Amino acid sequence: MHKDIKIKWKDDLSRYPKKPWLREPSIWAVYWHRKGESIDLMKDGFFKKIAMSFYWIIFHFVTLATGISIAKSIKIGGGLRIYHFGNVFIHQNTVIGANCTLRQGVTLGNRYNDEFAPTLGDNVELGAYAQVLGDVTVGNNAKIGALSVVLENVPENHTAVGIPAKVKSNTKSQSIDA
Repeated sequence: MHKDIKIKWKDDLSRYPKKPWLREPSIWAVYWHRKGESIDLMKDGFFKKIAMSFYWIIFHFVTLATGISIAKSIKIGGGLRIYHFGNVFIHQNTVIGANCTLRQGVTLGNRYNDEFAPTLGDNVELGAYAQVLGDVTVGNNAKIGALSVVLENVPENHTAVGIPAKVKSNTKSQSIDA
């Protein structure tokens, strides 16, 4: 793996319990995403072509086994943590900052038949089955409540809840435990 990707992977692992491979299947999807990032950095040629074919086969297996779809094109900072794996889908153009937390059923996707996808800042937490759709920015340290549907920007240090989500308050005193 490339040096920067190794650092992100270490940050990812630091947010999981020790030896997560059998207890936390979401780590498989995060690892395979990082592996795909490193394949993209390979020099073009025969070996990259073989690696890319292998990547896509395993990507589909990991997606089916975990219910988490994180394509290699997604820009993700280090420290991604996915709790309670399953039904997590992330649009290929999404950008996710460092130390973000996703829970089961989260969708980060487009709103129409377009390529616009969400951007999450650093330290963002999304509750179970939260949906962030379209060209939306969720600021640093923001929290999105369980079952919320976010269609507009959320300022940093704020919490958004509801359908459609409304910004409720500063996150310093909020908790969105799943």
